[in-house]
Order: sequence, then C-alpha cells, then structure tokens
Amino acid sequence: MAPSPVWHFLLTFLILLSLLLNESLLLCNADPTDGFTRLPLTDANFELQKPYNIPLAKRYSYVNGVHRMFVYSTDKPFKAGSPTDPRTEIRIKGYDYSSGIWQFEGYVYVPNGTSGTSIMQIHRSDGKKPATNLMLMVFKGDLRYYAGTVVEPNIYNRWVRVNVIHDVDANKVTTFINGVQKLKVGGKGPSHFYFKCGVYAQNGESHYMEARWRDIKIYRKHK
Repeated sequence: MAPSPVWHFLLTFLILLSLLLNESLLLCNADPTDGFTRLPLTDANFELQKPYNIPLAKRYSYVNGVHRMFVYSTDKPFKAGSPTDPRTEIRIKGYDYSSGIWQFEGYVYVPNGTSGTSIMQIHRSDGKKPATNLMLMVFKGDLRYYAGTVVEPNIYNRWVRVNVIHDVDANKVTTFINGVQKLKVGGKGPSHFYFKCGVYAQNGESHYMEARWRDIKIYRKHK
C-alpha cells in the first residue's frame, strides 16, 4: 500500500528539520578565524609604548609567552608634551591597513581592580578624528564597547579569548569572546588603521591598571 500523504509530509518535515539542525550546529561550531589567513608576527611587529620618563622594564614584562603591561594613573604619557593619558600598550606594526577584512586575536587576563582603561583598540594612523574605530574598555569588571555596551561581564581574573574582525569596505566591526559573537557595530568611516592592546587610562580610571596578553595573532581574509 502506498504511503499516505500525511506520512509523506511528516517525512519531508523531519528531513528538513534535520538539515536545519545540522546547519545550526555547524554555525555554532564555526570559529571566527575560519576563512582567514594567519600573518607572520615577529618581535619587530610589536612596538611598545610606555610612560616616556621611565624604563620599559618598570611597566612591562614578557615571561612564558605572556605580555604583562601595567600603568598608574599618575604616570606620564608615552611622549613628552602629549596631552594623552598614561598607557603601556603594544602597537602592531607592519600591518597597517585601509581596506579589506582584518582580524586581531589574543587571550587577555585582567586582574581584579583594574578599571577605567582601554585594553584593545583599532586605531587610526592618519591623525583623523575620531582617533579610534573601536575601543574595548574595562569598567568595574565588565568589558565594554567604549564606556557603553557590555561586551562581556565579569572579566576579572580569567583568560578570555578576544577576536575582533574589521571589515573596512563594509564599515563593520565584529567582536567575539571565547568564539561567540558578542558585538557587531558600524565603523567610523575610511582611514588607515592598526591594532593595539595593553592598558590605556580612560575616564574614571583606577590608580593601578594591568592587562596580560598572550597568543596575539593577526589575520587577513582574501576575497
């Protein structure tokens, strides 16, 4: 006896449901770096910025693959005469860009008490305003987009994987935390850009600010 139309409908529905579930699982398991090409990094690509009047070793260390950067709210800026706030940051050199799709990846650890500081930036290199296309800031334990949207709560005292994708041509910036998309925002227009990470004092900063970064990588997607 031929299958009834009801059974045929149910079978078709179950097949479609299975396909949709499999596709959803694939999307959930997708990594932010899929489709990107990792670019080589050497010590020459890491430019350290620190308070101009003290030795680097007093605000930075590199031990067992971990870049430890810290600064005090009373420190000097990175160069004499600069109106900017204190910082100890890594500026990625050699990969400034003005088009295409680029990605920063790294693992960050922020000790309890650090607050009012930027720990990662997409910065402009041509002097145009605003100076940044993205800032990830820590305020009282939460990682935020600038001082606003919470990207990841309760960030203190744990290693967190951070992936930031900048699609310059589409003017979009997407942030992933531990492989999960947490933020997608519009950019601030065309310019020349580069990545930074570390600590850079902002409004309401704590007296002591520290961030540790490891496994820093840069990727590019070739269309």
